[in-house]
Amino acid sequence: MQHYSDGEILNLFNDEQTRQMALHHLIQKYQQKLYWHIRKIIISHDDTDDVLQNTFIKVWKGLSGFKEESQLYTWLYRIATNESLTFLKQKKRANTISIHTIEYQLSKSLESDTFFTGDRIQLKLQQAILTLPEKQRIVFNMRYYDETPYEQMSEILETSVGALKASYHIAAKKIEEHLKSN
Repeated sequence: MQHYSDGEILNLFNDEQTRQMALHHLIQKYQQKLYWHIRKIIISHDDTDDVLQNTFIKVWKGLSGFKEESQLYTWLYRIATNESLTFLKQKKRANTISIHTIEYQLSKSLESDTFFTGDRIQLKLQQAILTLPEKQRIVFNMRYYDETPYEQMSEILETSVGALKASYHIAAKKIEEHLKSN
């Protein structure tokens, strides 16, 4: 199957007759990347699928207003990140329980998740990552797993590069301390 550039996808979207095709190619190109980005935040496979679907609905509704001031990839990741954070906030509000309880539940769901294929060391690392505040967890995952450059993270998360570097450094230290003590 032919792979389309972001520009080609946007051109297809701008033509009413090829708009559906544009969405198809956009999903094909970014679905897996966005899935794993969201999954690192949400943890649960089923919840990740829901958030991914909501992300593509938002993309579909907002694509006509996309001004191309940033890369399409950056815009998509910003939407996926915001949808993930909104989902977690709603989950916390609905449960009216502490953040530590949510972290524990996420950790337990990770252990029992049939889609998790990591070994014991990977499980320990994921559990350590879950102890981080949401924003630090996102920064750590984007930098450590996706090797996202700080400049690109800055656009996605709308935060300064300096703050992101500090966040990553603090997150790495917390993870290291957690791994040593557990």
